[in-house]
Amino acid sequence: MKIKNFAMLAGVAGLLAACGGSSIVEPADLNDQRVFFAFNSSEISDEARDNLLGQALYMKNHEDVKIQIAGNCDERGSTEYNLALGARRANAAKEVLVNDGIDSARISTISYGKERPLVQGSGEEVWKWNRNATTTVK
Repeated sequence: MKIKNFAMLAGVAGLLAACGGSSIVEPADLNDQRVFFAFNSSEISDEARDNLLGQALYMKNHEDVKIQIAGNCDERGSTEYNLALGARRANAAKEVLVNDGIDSARISTISYGKERPLVQGSGEEVWKWNRNATTTVK
C-alpha cells in the first residue's frame, strides 16, 4: 500500500512540475506588450522570451493580426547609437516570434532610440522602463 501511494504522489508531483514549469501566457491583447532589456544590451532574457512566446501564441490563434515592434532605449548615449540599439532590440524580439513559427511578413520593426521614453526622468529606476521593445497591432 505504501509503494502504491508513493507512486501516485510521484506521478502527481511530475504532473504539477510539467504544468507549473511554464510561464508562457497568451495575452488578451498585443497592444503595448513590452519586453525589457539590460543596459546596453539587446539580449532576450528568459522573462522576455516567455512574454514573446505568449505573443506568438496570440498570433497563432489570430492569423490575421500583423504587428510592429518598436525598439526603445534610455536617455544615455548618442541619438545614433540609441537608434541602432533600438533596432537590435526590436529585431531580437522579432527573431523570437519568427523562430516560434510566426511569418516574418506579419512583423515590422522600427527603432525610436531614446526619443519616446515610457517614463520621464533620470536614474536607473526610470531608465530600466525605457529599455524595451513594445508591440502594437497594425
